[in-house]
Amino acid sequence: MGKKSQGWEPKIIAFLCNWCSYAAADLAGVKRLKYPQNVRIVRVPCTGSVSPYFILFALRQGADAVIVSGCAPGDCHYRSGNLYAHRRFQLFKNLVNFMGVEKDRLHFAWISAAEAELFVKTMQEVTDRVRTLGPLKHLKKSRP
Repeated sequence: MGKKSQGWEPKIIAFLCNWCSYAAADLAGVKRLKYPQNVRIVRVPCTGSVSPYFILFALRQGADAVIVSGCAPGDCHYRSGNLYAHRRFQLFKNLVNFMGVEKDRLHFAWISAAEAELFVKTMQEVTDRVRTLGPLKHLKKSRP
């Protein structure tokens, strides 16, 4: 790990809250702002609905990193789903790190619907960070 493979680009899965972060991604598209093409978006009702199993499944299926992004604290459409998700994410991030996966492969962000520029900046920063880490070798689904 840590060495970039020739011509390799990271696969990044982004779980985005429908009300804020997904809307920011949509606004980025409307504004014709560009973010890395290797980020694949999964639209979720709320970050509180993102189970650690989803993150682990994404990593096992070939993702090199996962981003979970939702409403800013106090703005959640489901009261406190984003706060619950953030706490759960931090615990899960520590567990996955214990399992041998670098913490920089998991990222949580607060991005509101009007912050298209922040969305683009976050996606670019995470992609750049994962490029320096290289491909994820642990947790891949092994075949007999």
